[in-house]
Amino acid sequence: QVQLVESGGGLVQPGGSLRLSCTASGSISSPNAMAWYRQAPGKEREWVATITRYGTTTVRDSVKGRFTISRDNAKNTMYLQMNSLKPEDTGVYYCNTNLPISTIRAWGQGTQVTVSS
Repeated sequence: QVQLVESGGGLVQPGGSLRLSCTASGSISSPNAMAWYRQAPGKEREWVATITRYGTTTVRDSVKGRFTISRDNAKNTMYLQMNSLKPEDTGVYYCNTNLPISTIRAWGQGTQVTVSS
C-alpha cells in the first residue's frame, strides 16, 4: 500500500502563499486520480482539488484562481500551490486517492496551514 506524507504547511499572513507537497512511497500515477483535502477546526473534512493520471485538474470553487494542483510522477510527488491565502483556508491539509471522503479508510498526518495576521 502506498504511504503518503504531507508537508509544507505553516503560518502565513492573509494574502501570502504556501506550497504543499505530498510524497508517496510508491507510484502516484497508478491511481486514476489523486486529491487534496482539508479540515478546518470544528468542521467536516472537505475536498479541495483533484489531478487525474492524465494531468486534468479540478479545484473547488472557493479556491479557484488561487490554488493550483500539480504532480511530478518522476518524484512520486503531488503539490498544491496556494496563493492569496485567506483565513478561511486555515486547516489541516491531506492528500489521498480521489475518492468520496466517507470511503477513505486511511489518512496521513496532514500538514497544518494557518492563515492569520
